[in-house]
Amino acid sequence: MRVAAIQMCSTPDKDRNLALAGDLIAGAAASGATLVALPELFNCWGSARELRDGAEPLDGPTIAWARKQASHHGITLLAGSIVERSARGGEHLHNASALIDEQGEVVATYRKIHLFDVDVPGAVHRESATITAGTDIVVADAGPLRIGMATCYDLRFPELFRAQLAGGANTVVLPSAFTAATGKDHWEPLLRARAIENQVFVIAPNQRGSSTEKLHWHGRSMIIDPWGIVLATAPDRDCFITADVDLDAQAKIRATLPSGNHRRPDLFGEL
Repeated sequence: MRVAAIQMCSTPDKDRNLALAGDLIAGAAASGATLVALPELFNCWGSARELRDGAEPLDGPTIAWARKQASHHGITLLAGSIVERSARGGEHLHNASALIDEQGEVVATYRKIHLFDVDVPGAVHRESATITAGTDIVVADAGPLRIGMATCYDLRFPELFRAQLAGGANTVVLPSAFTAATGKDHWEPLLRARAIENQVFVIAPNQRGSSTEKLHWHGRSMIIDPWGIVLATAPDRDCFITADVDLDAQAKIRATLPSGNHRRPDLFGEL
């Protein structure tokens, strides 16, 4: 099974972002990918005000667009994330991802649990000023894959991925806007660690370039196998990367080095 991660630089211009994403989805599908993943806030990146102004319900125009993309190309599409406004109104916004099947139906939704509130030089940000944290761990089926859904800063919290493993995940998809300041040292090591410790495939589409004068992204989107080997890395441009997922090889890794069976919930607690 071939999977793809899309890398792009999103701006406050939704029409421009969706046109670019559509071109990259078409290219990934033409290359044989049957699962395509978009990065975090692929439809709109900007200031806190621009994010609030661009918020949509999950039955709004962006996810309707994503559903058409999935059905048109006959792929499973992970619609990275958007700023979600409740269909019932109100002030609570979520950073929400939608997993869409090849018929264009939304089969799972994940709302980002861990919010990026940091004072790292070059990466000062208060996501909680705009976004309300989600509360649900999500694992969903996509053909032969059982996908753990996570977003960007979630990568730093291994207990989330351990809980997804307990839910049967064999793949993690992590749409991101990982900053340039932290990504140069942390992006690849953390991605490979999550793959190795849980023996899962990791598909990590990332933002690249600069969305505003203050928002600078690391890029280097990656697809990693359950042994921690990087199968594909994106160059520093808008593009897609692909890799073939070998579930038989994963099963062999899990059988010969069954670390998931060696956990000690009697000592550490069951997630």
